[in-house]
Amino acid sequence: MSLIIFLVVGLIAGWLAGQIVRGGGFGFIGDIIVGVIGAFIAGLLLPRLGISFGGGFMADVIDALIGAVILLLILKLLNRK
Repeated sequence: MSLIIFLVVGLIAGWLAGQIVRGGGFGFIGDIIVGVIGAFIAGLLLPRLGISFGGGFMADVIDALIGAVILLLILKLLNRK
């Protein structure tokens, strides 16, 4: 069951990040990939900055969203050059 929740969090976070950064999603699989990588980035970065949103589903989505937005902004900067 936790794998399904992990994928749902990735899907929601990836879709939201796509809406925020570039104005559209990346499709079902693309949103999941962006969200999962974003969750990984947030898992590494946020604790080191002392940022915590608590526990639970919404906190996981917020963490993954922040990481996904960071990922997309970095990719946007790299593609510009």
